[in-house]
Amino acid sequence: MRNKMKPYFRTLKGGLFEAVNKADVGDNADKMKEDGVVMLSWADPFFPDDKLDYDVRAAIEKSLSDGTAQHYTAPIGNTELKETIAKKLSEDNHLSVNPKRNIVITPGSDAALFYSLVPFIGPGDEVMSVDPSYPNNFQAVQILGGIPVSVPVKPETGFEIEVEEFERRLTNRTKMVILTNPNNPTTVVYSRKSMEVLADFVKKNDLIIVVDQAFEDIVFDEKEMVTMASLEGMFERTITIFSISKGFGLSGLRVGYIVAPDVLIDTMFASAVSVIGASNTASQLAAITALHKRKALLRDYKETFDYRRKVLYDALRDIPGVEMQIPQSAFLSWIDVSKLGSSDEIVNYLIEEAKVFVNSGNCYGGMGEGYIRLVQGCYRDDKMIEAIIQRIRAALIKRSLEKGLR
Repeated sequence: MRNKMKPYFRTLKGGLFEAVNKADVGDNADKMKEDGVVMLSWADPFFPDDKLDYDVRAAIEKSLSDGTAQHYTAPIGNTELKETIAKKLSEDNHLSVNPKRNIVITPGSDAALFYSLVPFIGPGDEVMSVDPSYPNNFQAVQILGGIPVSVPVKPETGFEIEVEEFERRLTNRTKMVILTNPNNPTTVVYSRKSMEVLADFVKKNDLIIVVDQAFEDIVFDEKEMVTMASLEGMFERTITIFSISKGFGLSGLRVGYIVAPDVLIDTMFASAVSVIGASNTASQLAAITALHKRKALLRDYKETFDYRRKVLYDALRDIPGVEMQIPQSAFLSWIDVSKLGSSDEIVNYLIEEAKVFVNSGNCYGGMGEGYIRLVQGCYRDDKMIEAIIQRIRAALIKRSLEKGLR
């Protein structure tokens, strides 16, 4: 008799052998590109085109030519990079930290998110996260045996936080809150009032909060970007995750960092060599240059993404059956297409009709069904993006007419 393998591992949706509408699973992206489908699905600025700053490129090349790139940094990161980050945190985030004690460099913000949970979350622990939100906020908890708890935010309230929804879901097993601010996929930059009310909830219930600020660098319409850890009494119970991938257009360098107080970061310092090893040396050196140049770089990218969000919004907002709010941050758009079909139906429809791949909203939590996420930050050429947007517009108008909407 043939023996059956025991279920030693947890299965998570979206593996190599399962058909899913995600470009970052298996070799889906390569297959789509071979079929002539353009990708507006990866939150990777200017993908797949080159827009690397000259000085950042020079830093990478120098590390290769002088041999520095051949060798490890300390597992917790390059000292000069951490000192540069500490200055940035003081100037931009109103945080005063010790670069030797409160910062860990990680290979990107995804690794930082998972690493932030490892010391604290075990089987049965409940972790609250806004829904819709970044998929890894839910999946990382599951991998560790914890229970992700979805806390809905609604379009009628502008996807803002409603603390009553957190209070309804609080149990004696609740251990942590994860928040992505600005939110991915809704692009909402949470108001100071919302952040203060959520901070009070976290303090009152003696919780830890992990705040992912990977999209903090590009914020529009004079919105205030509030760093949770800077609020009164919150540094002591907040783990903040940052990245140079999104705002700086340096996704491939894979540099993120964790900022936390001594008591929370201590275990991460102890286990960094076993879990993350050391982030790429050349990338860390390039990140130093990027952070020194951040004002000029971010000004340039913000102008580009501001223009594109308006082009997309103007192209789609008048289509019957399509609803969206103008993006508040970054280079994403969150679009309600529920009157035209399910998320997966519209994703597949756009592949067929427009040769464009976007993200299915149901990847971002239960509240994401009926939405699509579109990344207008891809490609270097604005004219190319404009032409792709017009293909999307034509396809959605056709779908709207097929549905009899006026």
